Amino acid sequence: MTDQTAESKKFKRVMLKISGEALMGDQGFGLHPPTVERIAREVKSVHDMGVEICMVIGGGNVFRGLAGSAQGMERTTADYMGMLATVMNALAMQSALEGLGVFTRVISAIRMDEVAEPYIRRRAVRHLEKKRVCIFAAGTGNPYFTTDTAATLRANEMACEAIFKGTKVDGVYDKDPMKHDDAVRYDEISYDECLSQHLGVMDASAIALARDNSLPIIVFSLDEPGGFRGILAGEGTYTVVREKPLRERR
Repeated sequence: MTDQTAESKKFKRVMLKISGEALMGDQGFGLHPPTVERIAREVKSVHDMGVEICMVIGGGNVFRGLAGSAQGMERTTADYMGMLATVMNALAMQSALEGLGVFTRVISAIRMDEVAEPYIRRRAVRHLEKKRVCIFAAGTGNPYFTTDTAATLRANEMACEAIFKGTKVDGVYDKDPMKHDDAVRYDEISYDECLSQHLGVMDASAIALARDNSLPIIVFSLDEPGGFRGILAGEGTYTVVREKPLRERR
């Protein structure tokens, strides 16, 4: 059994972080229901293994705060609009998951009691213990923080054992594999290497928060069918970001 296989089998509670763009499929904007359902099936397959799942979904398919700010909108207002976009995505994912028979709770950092629960840590932990998928929406509830940072914060608060970052590529590369044929994928890499090389795994504050709490980040392809479940079963291709890669320990 490889070191990665041994590690992948131990997770009991994880955070799945995906971008809002992942929900729009081949469209240029908004939600693509078949894509939302496909991702929901991926989540259900892991949930069926007995793993407790937290989720954070970005809002870039609807509105991105930084983009609005760049076009002249006041940054704080733009960020709050982006938070509302994440609530829309969370509700869409909740609908898809519950259509598959998975009990789900949308938990918002901004109070909107008619559509989501307010964030209360102990209540959220209890939902996880009851095997409900918790989708954390509205980021941290504060402007100037990304959903990457929100995912890392909630993962620490919920005592998750790892963050699974679903992307369009199957791990972390030394350069953009979409643009460079000679890009090299890392099996493992340290937090500090990600930061110093500006590899774009997550934003710097999220990586620093994960590093400070020794929370591993597993980067994998969300477009690979069965990829999420495969990693939990000790298979698949991915990159582990952690304090000190195994290659440095040997």
